[in-house]
Amino acid sequence: MRRTVLEGSGFHHASYEAPNFFCITHHYSFVDCSPSGKQVNVTQEHNNLSRDGLYIDSAFTPSNAANLTRDLNFDGTISGHVYAQPLYIEGGPNGPMVIAVTESNNIYALHADTGLPIWSRTDIGTPAPQGACPGNIIPVGITGTPVVDLGSRSLFFDAVINGNPVKHFIFSLNVDTGVTHAGWPVDVDATAHYNGITFDSFVQEERGALALVNGIVYVSYSGYVGDCDNYHGWVVGVEINNPSNVMAWATDAVGGGIWGHGGVASDGTNMFVVTGNTFTTDQQPWSGGEAIVRLQAGPTFSQFWAPLNWHNLDDTDTDLGGCSATIIDVPGANPSQLVLALGKDHNAYLLDRNNLGGVTTPVATMNVSSSTLRGTSSVAYQTGEGTHFAFHNESGELRSYIINATSPPTIALAWNVNDGGRSSPWVTTIDGTNNAIVWVAGIEDDQRLHGYNGDTGATIFAGGGPNEQMTGTRQWNTGMVARGRIYFGADNKVYAFKVPTGTPTPTPTATVTPTSTPTATPIPTVTPTPTATPISTATPTSTPTPTASPSPSITPTATPRVTPRPHPTRRPRPTPPPRP
Repeated sequence: MRRTVLEGSGFHHASYEAPNFFCITHHYSFVDCSPSGKQVNVTQEHNNLSRDGLYIDSAFTPSNAANLTRDLNFDGTISGHVYAQPLYIEGGPNGPMVIAVTESNNIYALHADTGLPIWSRTDIGTPAPQGACPGNIIPVGITGTPVVDLGSRSLFFDAVINGNPVKHFIFSLNVDTGVTHAGWPVDVDATAHYNGITFDSFVQEERGALALVNGIVYVSYSGYVGDCDNYHGWVVGVEINNPSNVMAWATDAVGGGIWGHGGVASDGTNMFVVTGNTFTTDQQPWSGGEAIVRLQAGPTFSQFWAPLNWHNLDDTDTDLGGCSATIIDVPGANPSQLVLALGKDHNAYLLDRNNLGGVTTPVATMNVSSSTLRGTSSVAYQTGEGTHFAFHNESGELRSYIINATSPPTIALAWNVNDGGRSSPWVTTIDGTNNAIVWVAGIEDDQRLHGYNGDTGATIFAGGGPNEQMTGTRQWNTGMVARGRIYFGADNKVYAFKVPTGTPTPTPTATVTPTSTPTATPIPTVTPTPTATPISTATPTSTPTPTASPSPSITPTATPRVTPRPHPTRRPRPTPPPRP
């Protein structure tokens, strides 16, 4: 029975049907949903470019989910702090793999059934001891969730490597062997420039997930906690078949960091990021901060939206960009193709992603939280009751709202529950619409998984027993689902949880089919400045794959920049709360 929701109801993405064992997943493509199915691959943060966090797996019925247990035979041993979501890759010579990365600049391919290493790389380079100022991520190595291109079997990630100077490098490895591809890594300092601004690794942090759209890998950057030095919000794009072709966009003003765990979101053609506070005066026009920014291929700047009070948000360090963007479609609404941002001001903002509109009022907005919204990624899903988005706030509430298919769309509370921790949620359904379960982890709390009915918020899984408790979970991380299992990355370990079934075959991940590909306006390719000389290092441990060929690593030295660059004159403002 359809529940009546005040202000109407809506629908998530496109309809999900299963005629002749084919279904429509999201609005992007048709995929085979037959019991035999295709490969199952989780190649990126939150499973989809939309960053909706939706996984379709027939094993996750409510009764099965209620009896989730940790697989005690899954080893999962790794080394280092973990802020990134694991990935799941099939189709290789050694069976299904779980990919995990750590702040120690270590990369692991673990067998998805046993948790034992297929290959590992611990020779990428020494992580930086900290950023431009003491931060809440120490050391700083690989923070953002990597992305995999299945066509070339390539894994992409950003690593901070200590040296004089400290540098960000974007790597590409063979996902089946761990070998570094020719032409990589890309030195971001040497190649990323925009409007006279040169990328400076010492002051830039990379927290958000990488995105791969139409042959370009996109990496977003913020500053470090405390707003140290002259950082900018950056998006760097590297052509995966020609890594010498690097383009970038940055905020014109100092600040405007892209802080959210989800990093870059996309509708398959355009990229969307949400920026934080900039350091401007009241007389200055908008210059990149407190905004949803749309980028076209490259990246090249396309459009933006900022609230009318963006100057006030700047003054009070009330970042719009504490959380990442989520792409949501609501058929029947006008407009129906939306992008969601959650601000530290406790508000949710919905925008027409095809016409962001500049500094203006949003399509819809609502105060949706009793506490700060920062760091996390939201989820979006549809049920028979409508289109939902859900998030975990700073005070440990998990909330779900419905977007009503009206003209314009409106927002209404569906449910909220108290669930301690700072996890980014994710969602399972058995077919795309039915039996939606919203999952979170009790990060900085009980360190257990919790699952809730996507329509009502009723508890489905309450955390399990003694064996289901994790240790070392890091703020704003999220889980991943594949073949009847949930995988979660924590310090020194990847945990695997399984439902009480055989070996289910879930629906494969949707493959993006963009409707069009705009031609980016190229910028000159910058000749890298020889600062760090790659050397041959120890080959990756490869079990049972052949030993990898020597691959470049960066010579580490122990001296980050001592004297920070002078700050611009900034407007007085209250002492900000701790940043994510």
